[in-house]
Amino acid sequence: MTTMRQPTIADVLAELPEELQGDAPQPADLAAIVASAGRMPPIGRFSRFWTLGTLQGKIAAAYAMWWIRGMWQGVDERQRHLNEAHLRNAIRLLGTMSTLRGAVMKVGQILAHWPGVTPDEFASVLGRLHFEAPPMHASLIREQIRAELGAAPEELFAEFDVHHPAAASLGQVHRARLKGSGREVAVKVQYPGIARTIRDDIANLRLLLLPLRCGSDGASLVDQLDDIERMLLAETDYVAEAANLRAARETLAGLDDVVVPEVIAECSTARVLTMEWLDGIHLPALLASGPTQATRDRWGELIARAGFRLGYRAHMLPADLHPGNFLFCRDGRLGYIDFGCVRHYSADEVEYMSDAERAAEASPDAVRTLIARGSGLTAAQLADPERMALLTAWFDWICEPTRGQEPFDFGRPEYFARGMELWREVIRRRYIRTQPINNWVAKSFIGLRAMLTGLGARVPLGAIMREESTVTAAG
Repeated sequence: MTTMRQPTIADVLAELPEELQGDAPQPADLAAIVASAGRMPPIGRFSRFWTLGTLQGKIAAAYAMWWIRGMWQGVDERQRHLNEAHLRNAIRLLGTMSTLRGAVMKVGQILAHWPGVTPDEFASVLGRLHFEAPPMHASLIREQIRAELGAAPEELFAEFDVHHPAAASLGQVHRARLKGSGREVAVKVQYPGIARTIRDDIANLRLLLLPLRCGSDGASLVDQLDDIERMLLAETDYVAEAANLRAARETLAGLDDVVVPEVIAECSTARVLTMEWLDGIHLPALLASGPTQATRDRWGELIARAGFRLGYRAHMLPADLHPGNFLFCRDGRLGYIDFGCVRHYSADEVEYMSDAERAAEASPDAVRTLIARGSGLTAAQLADPERMALLTAWFDWICEPTRGQEPFDFGRPEYFARGMELWREVIRRRYIRTQPINNWVAKSFIGLRAMLTGLGARVPLGAIMREESTVTAAG
């Protein structure tokens, strides 16, 4: 876990493609947008709803102004001003999501990590949300530690870096050193009140989706929202995350090139999680170093194999796969460092996933039967050829990299772009009826493909999947 300093607006702008930096607003003009990000997240349904609503209005106004100005501009000038509008709105998003944190910030991480979902300007800026969001004020974090562990961090640890944390959606990580052993550790401290912000955001989401909840698929949508709320609230329980870390560490112990940090139980509670410090870099720094194709492929195989092994052997589904949760360690190992968002398969869900694997290699009728079962489709929906064709295409896209034994080239951007277009079409047509588990499977599987696409890795995903399933079955 690398030590992170608080990013400035200049840092954010420096990450943008060179061709956009000429159009970038000046840091002084935009500093106010993120100035509030270091405070305690706003609490209360109205407050959070109002913050998002005013952001939406500002973004809409910016694009409306671009459209009006463009009526009297040439093509090149119109494109230049569109780039500027993208950039300004991306920084507005960064500031608002960093302020609200919680579930809203998690949405920003997805927008940044899934290529092609948003304009490149948005993804470049929002990528900071993975591991360099503006941190909470040091005094707030100090009081949170005192409330949880009974003393200030300076009293509990031989060293505690309160000023240079790595900040994310639900908490931030500080580098520290244990008394006595001198061992370096990472102390993950939860933001005060973050669980309530999640409840507020889900309540607002339920209100916004009221028209859909009154439709024929309303019961399914209610079940999904309840499940999403349970999963997000589970992430605020660091006791549960510590248990996930221990289970993952034990399950992956046989992979010498993968390491899960050890939990330091005596310095951990429900809102503070202390674990072994890993020395490594995140994906952007790895890519900046110019890794060879063989290096990219190796890292990609380790990420994929770790995921399949957790699924087959421990029935764990890490659903939050993004660059902030992996470290490329200096000793050559892959550091898998975050297990807050983990779905534990029930016995019925294990059977369902096994059936899905078999259907993918069977026949179109088997796929159709699986889709009907997984989505709980009505007779009318099952008879809708457009719905079934789109859902089948989506299932085929998910399965495509695993159907063969040879390395699949995730560096080809058209594969991921095709999947995101299918995903957008599913949402646009409001095909929302599904089992709750499918949301987390999709999030995990898309996250894996996004990671491998970002790496530009060639990975024999099908061969790895079959090896891991065979070893598990034999055991």
